[in-house]
Amino acid sequence: MTSSGAPLDPVPSSLYRLDSSDPRSELIDRSAFDSVDITEISEMMSALGRLRDAEQQLSEASLRYMRLGRKDMQALHYLIVAENTRAIATPSGIAAHLRISSASTTKLLDRLERAGHISRAPHPSDRRALAISITSETREAAMQSVGRQQAKRFHAAARLTSEERQVVIRFLNDMANEITLRDEGWANP
Repeated sequence: MTSSGAPLDPVPSSLYRLDSSDPRSELIDRSAFDSVDITEISEMMSALGRLRDAEQQLSEASLRYMRLGRKDMQALHYLIVAENTRAIATPSGIAAHLRISSASTTKLLDRLERAGHISRAPHPSDRRALAISITSETREAAMQSVGRQQAKRFHAAARLTSEERQVVIRFLNDMANEITLRDEGWANP
C-alpha cells in the first residue's frame, strides 16, 4: 500500500474488468448493457481468471513435485484413467491424446520408463502393440498430490443446486465454444 492507501500494483485487480481492458469498446460493444451487467460480467471474468491462476499454480507445483514436464503429467493422468476404466493404454492412444507424433511419444515413454513412472508390456490381444501402465508408486504420488487437490473442485460443485449446476455447465460449455481457434488465421499458421 502507498501512503494514500492505494494498492502498489492496481493492474491485477483490473485485468478482467471491461473498462480497464477495453475502455473504448474496440472488442466488445457494450451499448446494450447497463452498468450492473458490465460489473457482473467483469466479476465473472475475474472469477474465471482466479480459477485459471489457481489451476496454473497447482499445475506448476505438481510438475515440480513430480519432476516432470506438462506432457509427461498429461500422459500419467491418461494412464491413471485408463487403469481406472480397465482400458489398455497404448502408445498410439497416448499420442492421440497428447496430440504428439509417434516419435515424440516414444521419447516421452522412454523418459517415463527410465524414471520408473511407467512399465511397458506386450499388448494382450495385438502382437504389434504395447500396453503401457503407470507404476503403483507414481500413481500413488500423483493421486496424493495433484489428484487430491483437483478432487477438491467436486466440493464446490456439490454445494450448488442441480439447477445451478445446469447453468454453470451451460455457461462453461458456451464459453469453451466461444473460444475457438478453428477459424483464426493467426493461430493456425
